[in-house]
Amino acid sequence: MRELKGSSLDDPELVERARRGDVGAFEELVRRHQGLAVRAAYVVTGHRADAEDVAQAAFLKAYLALGRFRAGAAFRPWLLRIVRNEAKNRRRWAARHPELELTEAHDRSGGAPSPEEEAEAMERRRLLLAAVNRLRRGDREILAYRYFLDISEADMAEMMEVAPGTVKSRLARALERLRAVVARSGTELEAAGE
Repeated sequence: MRELKGSSLDDPELVERARRGDVGAFEELVRRHQGLAVRAAYVVTGHRADAEDVAQAAFLKAYLALGRFRAGAAFRPWLLRIVRNEAKNRRRWAARHPELELTEAHDRSGGAPSPEEEAEAMERRRLLLAAVNRLRRGDREILAYRYFLDISEADMAEMMEVAPGTVKSRLARALERLRAVVARSGTELEAAGE
């Protein structure tokens, strides 16, 4: 029952083993989902250290709640719901509302673009991030979950405890507002002579 290093078991099998008391199985779940949990917490907290604390607390709560985990349910959205709730509680508890500012992640693609292409791509990413950061918090969160963290709409619906259609409509409205910000930014740049 201990052969988990580099495990090929899927999440439901690991959850079931963890529910039966196999701590190594839960450790494997943590290893698999820790990066996403920290990034999802960061979307809400806006601070790396808070996000790491939130993720750690969320994993502890998840471990303690394994007995209530619905058999056959997906682990990832369940965990992300715990992370999101913990992050919101942390933000409320701290009684501060920091502005979430998404930052550029380094591109991990294999090909090496020319210096000109890289400069243009960096400028486009900078402008897009600036536009996203001008949106209200709810829009930034939903866009970050879907497009920066690549969380599916179905997983987002479970995580946020809303209907799938609600996620779809919130995403559509957030994208529409982002388009408006980008259009205004382009107009402002043209007016400034850039």
